[in-house]
Amino acid sequence: MNLTINSPFRYAGGKFYARKLILEQITPHNYYIELFTGGGSIFFAKPKVADNWLNDIDIDLINTYKIIRDYPNELIDILKGEVATKERHSFYKNDFVPTNDLERAQRWFYLNRTSYSGIMNIKNCYWGYGDKYSMRPENWGMNITRTSKKLKNVKITDYDFEKVLDELPENKEIFIFIDPPYINADQDKFYTYSFTRNDHDRLQKALIKYSQKFKFLLTYDNSSEIWKLYDWTKQILEKEWNYTINRTDDQKKNGNGINDVKKKGERYKGKELFILNYKSNYFEDLVLF
Repeated sequence: MNLTINSPFRYAGGKFYARKLILEQITPHNYYIELFTGGGSIFFAKPKVADNWLNDIDIDLINTYKIIRDYPNELIDILKGEVATKERHSFYKNDFVPTNDLERAQRWFYLNRTSYSGIMNIKNCYWGYGDKYSMRPENWGMNITRTSKKLKNVKITDYDFEKVLDELPENKEIFIFIDPPYINADQDKFYTYSFTRNDHDRLQKALIKYSQKFKFLLTYDNSSEIWKLYDWTKQILEKEWNYTINRTDDQKKNGNGINDVKKKGERYKGKELFILNYKSNYFEDLVLF
């Protein structure tokens, strides 16, 4: 299934608006891997190849992916008739206790589709649905169905990234897209699992150790620390793109640092480093060391 679709989820730090820039850099391959899948915007935007592997340490996210892949109709049925309201959001966030994997996916999916920016850290998981820009519950089934088709025969795991790199297959033309949390971001507000400075160092060392086995594109915030960590790679590109933030009238500045957005639809600039262990064909954006 080479269907090009949007990510099924809202996800903080997702690469929806950077998809075109990232896809331009991806080289031919027959095995595609994402170490930090998150919302999976790049996987869902590109054609599938012979082998595909999505990984993320967030067990509830991965459980939801697996349920969508293997039991889409059951998830659609259990969500049928749902409404997007503050009361239901509060119920799923505070009161609903899943008893099995299907119900875990039900809870995660509902909260993800109705929380501000798809932030799933429960401490900062606030109501954020609006009819004008959010996917309505009556369309969730269609979303799940098309996502399930794209996920068929895809390997999905909740490993630490080093375990993935340890288990890379031989004799494959592997391309890995790597999108870890920003090194300087206050990312504990957004994600269920934190990524420490030690984890950033582990990632760099693992990529040095294994990088002869594959080509990778690594996205990071543009900081002096990252330039130093990855001065051994072939290219570092500075990229930027436009994006917008939408909100409901309830998402006004409230002092928690999460919903402090300005005006609905305001344009922002995304700025990141694209770090490659190969030579890109897009030399016009090359930053020389």
